[in-house]
Amino acid sequence: MTTPDFLTLLLVLIPTLAVGGGMLLVVRQFMARDHRRRLLEMRMKNTETVLPIRLQAYERICLFLERITPSNLLVRVSSTNLTAGEYQRVLLTEIRNEYNHNVSQQVYMTGEVWQAVKSARETVVTLVNRSFHELPPQARGTDLAKRILEHIIEQEVDPTAPALARLKHELLEVF
Repeated sequence: MTTPDFLTLLLVLIPTLAVGGGMLLVVRQFMARDHRRRLLEMRMKNTETVLPIRLQAYERICLFLERITPSNLLVRVSSTNLTAGEYQRVLLTEIRNEYNHNVSQQVYMTGEVWQAVKSARETVVTLVNRSFHELPPQARGTDLAKRILEHIIEQEVDPTAPALARLKHELLEVF
């Protein structure tokens, strides 16, 4: 191959390689943009499906917290004709059942909020148990209910209020 032939070949190859490289770059950009568009569409579809379920989970946990709030729990679960020990077991069973019914909702919220919910439940259980152990052995269920309410008045804060506030804060972040 002579030098003029080599130069001619280079003159043909260089523009061909430049055009080929440019086309490759354009195709890659197009493919990347198309991939991003498809991901966005998939996220939008997931959001349309998951958002209502997630909102329902927040509603259920809000209801759970309201149901185990001691003042609401004591009104809903009657202490009539029960000893303090029987009433304690009924209250703890009610709290446990409510929790077990809603435990799957943790999938739809952050770990921080779920930890606050668990902490609220544990605080209510501790409040019931502590109030029970402060009573004499012959105490009635109504005595236990009064002692629980006295503790709430002393604390000036409902034991479920922090979890409910955290839940509402996260819900506002979602919308």
